[in-house]
Amino acid sequence: MKKALLALLLAIAVAAGVLYAFPSTLLATAQYVESARARLSTNSLQVDDLNITYYEGGPEKAQTILLVHGFGADKSNWPRFARFLTQDYHVIAVDLPGFGDSSKPANISYDVGTQAERLADFMRELGIGRFHVVGNSMGGHIAALLAARHPQEVLSVGLFDNAGVTAPHPSELFERLKNGDNPLVLRSVTDFPALLDFVFVQKPPLPSRLQDYLAERSLERSAFNGMVFQQLRERYIPLEPELPKITAPTLLLWGDRDRLLDVSSIDVMKPLLKKPSVAILRDCGHVPMIERPEETARLYLDFLKQNHAPVTAAN
Repeated sequence: MKKALLALLLAIAVAAGVLYAFPSTLLATAQYVESARARLSTNSLQVDDLNITYYEGGPEKAQTILLVHGFGADKSNWPRFARFLTQDYHVIAVDLPGFGDSSKPANISYDVGTQAERLADFMRELGIGRFHVVGNSMGGHIAALLAARHPQEVLSVGLFDNAGVTAPHPSELFERLKNGDNPLVLRSVTDFPALLDFVFVQKPPLPSRLQDYLAERSLERSAFNGMVFQQLRERYIPLEPELPKITAPTLLLWGDRDRLLDVSSIDVMKPLLKKPSVAILRDCGHVPMIERPEETARLYLDFLKQNHAPVTAAN
C-alpha cells in the first residue's frame, strides 16, 4: 500500500514537473479541462479560404448562442461562462480570423465590418439560420454590427463592455492612446503583469510559469496584433448610427471599473436601442465573463428568460 502511494505521489510530482517545464502543455491542459467542464469540443470549418476554429457544445436541437471574443483574445475566454449555458443551449465560441487557432493571413482585412460578415457566412455554412450573439470588447462591436446588418438572423444580442461608441467619459485606454501608448500591444514581456492589472479588477489565479509563457506568446504576436489594431482604428465603424437598426432585445452588460472602455458608454447606447436591458457588475473589469463567470451567466440567462427566448431551435 505504501509503495503504491509513493508511486502515485512520484507520478504526480513528475507530471507536475513536466507541466512546469513545458508551459505550452500546461496551457493546453488547462484549456482542455476548462472546455471539457463546459461540455465544449473543438471543431474547425473552412469558410472563404479561411480555416475557422471554434468550440461547440450543448444540445444540437436547442437554440444557438454565438460567443465572440475581443482584441488579442480567443475562444478560450468563454468556457467558464459557457458552462452555465450548455445544459440548455447550443453554444459556439469562435476564434475570429487573425486570432487563436484560426487562419491569420497578413494580406486580408481584420476590421470589425469585415469580421461581422465573416461570422454571418460562418453561421450560414454551419446551417444555423437564427441565433443569439454575445460579444465582448471588439467582439461586442462585431456582434452589434452583425445584429444591425442581419436582423432576421439574430434573436438577441449581448454586448459585454463593447467597443464602438464614443463614451461621455473617455476611458484610461483612450487617454493613453492619445499619448501614443497602447497597453494592449506588448513591447516587452515585463509589460504583461501590468496588462493583466489593466484588464481585471481581480485577476484569475495564474501560475507564474504560465504567466511568463503567456507574456512570451503575446510578445511574439505583438507585431501582427499591432497591425490589426491599426486597421481597427483606420477603418473604424461607429455604432451610433447602427444601433437603431438592431431589432432584437439587447443586453448591455458592463464592469463598472473597466479601464479600457468606460461604463458611461451605456448612456450613449441605451437610448438608441429598441429593446435595451442593462446590467452593471460592481468592482469588475473589462472581461466579466472571465472575472465573474457565474454572475455574468446568471444575468445573461435572466435576460434571455425575460425576453421570452425559447430554448428550442429556431433555425
